[in-house]
Amino acid sequence: MSEAGSIIERLVRGKDDAPAVSAPDRTTLTHGGLRRLMEGVAEQLHARGVGRGDRVAIMLPNGPEMATAFLSVAAAATTAPLNPAYRAEELEFYLTDIGAKAILVAEDEAGPAVTVAERLGIGVLRLVALGDAPAGSFRIEGDAVGLAAASDLAQAEDAALLLHTSGTTSRPKLVPLRHENLAASAAHIGVTLGLGETDRCLNIMPLFHIHGLVAAVLSSLAAGASVFCTPGFNALKFFQWLSEARPSWYTAVPTMHQAILARAARNQEAVAEAQLRFIRSSSASLPAQVMAELEAIFRCPVVEAYGMTEAAHQMTSNRLPPGKRKPGSVGPAAGPEVAVMANDGRLLGPGEIGEVVIRGPNVTAGYEKNPGANETAFAHGWFHTGDQGVLDEDRYLRVTGRLKEIINRGGEKISPLEVDEVLMDHPAIAQVVTFAMPHDKLGEEVAAAIVLRDGSTANESEIRDFASGRLADFKVPRRIVILEEIPKGATGKLQRIGLAAKLGLG
Repeated sequence: MSEAGSIIERLVRGKDDAPAVSAPDRTTLTHGGLRRLMEGVAEQLHARGVGRGDRVAIMLPNGPEMATAFLSVAAAATTAPLNPAYRAEELEFYLTDIGAKAILVAEDEAGPAVTVAERLGIGVLRLVALGDAPAGSFRIEGDAVGLAAASDLAQAEDAALLLHTSGTTSRPKLVPLRHENLAASAAHIGVTLGLGETDRCLNIMPLFHIHGLVAAVLSSLAAGASVFCTPGFNALKFFQWLSEARPSWYTAVPTMHQAILARAARNQEAVAEAQLRFIRSSSASLPAQVMAELEAIFRCPVVEAYGMTEAAHQMTSNRLPPGKRKPGSVGPAAGPEVAVMANDGRLLGPGEIGEVVIRGPNVTAGYEKNPGANETAFAHGWFHTGDQGVLDEDRYLRVTGRLKEIINRGGEKISPLEVDEVLMDHPAIAQVVTFAMPHDKLGEEVAAAIVLRDGSTANESEIRDFASGRLADFKVPRRIVILEEIPKGATGKLQRIGLAAKLGLG
């Protein structure tokens, strides 16, 4: 991204009359219109005492206003998008940890976000959506939260976005991402996918998550392209949006792709009319079987990428044709440097398994208020991802699992992803997540939660027999739970850690 021009011009780079933001049943906001909106919002924030360096939590439903609010607040201050489903005690933790000066909520919001903010002395600003104006148009109302702020816009080195890690086993860590981190990641994604002004992304990802914010929204707008903002993922409405938006691509987590596939046969007209240039998958491992089915149905390449919050999302990505796509791989480096490291800090060669490490312009400079985590994560001159992986001769990365998710069965180490991959070959299985189940003698035992394909039948014994013919005995799940639906996290990802307890197996 060029350093020329204001932060607004660097976030939103399209021609004045080029489409930028659209939504179901709304007219389209142009790049020029979006820039003018951002300038107006900056003035409204400054008048209310919010300016450069101030932290504004944003808690809004998915949709075009959430996208434009993220961009507008980031240009004037620092954003911290929050999941609208948070309960009062969660909001108190996040608002306090962020150090929010204000929270931006919907015009009619009357839930815990308002009561918690008022109790903490945090200003409440309200977003008034302008329904008769182009998608994403809004104004801000609310009392001033301080004296009028200077009219400076954010700079490249300022924090643009504050997000917390998922914190499945410990206190969530606060990740500050600077404008220069976001700019680098958006540019990396744009180059990887060849994004241009004629592209339109159909966004179904939540916009309190790095995947939706950067991969869908920011990468599109920084490339001069556009994004169609839905109210959030809905497999029943996906094909309707596909027909209305006529996107050139969409990006999603694997569970969303699987839900789309489950309904594709009932929406053959929308599938036949789709003009997708490619489909992107990230934020969790995409089963090779799902990739093949998506490519067959939508007649376009599926590109699996690898991202995380600390890298402002993208780290590696498979390539579009004529480049290589390797099922089961997350591709070569796509922006930052990527390597595999031994415990002693040695960089490993192709075929050697170790921890995935990265460094580059998109990577956060460090967690906030957490020197212990920084000492561990930023060692040997690299950021340590916590993922285990291996590079092949082409330097395509295969992630073999989260280090903390590797199952330790009496000293035998098992990658849950390896077991997932084998079980997904069973013709009756639609979805699987392998996880550790407590065991009194071995410490941990292998278990798997499974969703069967519509109309298919299989029992625990049959599935275990199938696995036994393809896996070493110690890797075969000792317990298989067949479910209607596997519990998911807030962003639609399947979560291995804690699943045994959720299913009453711990």
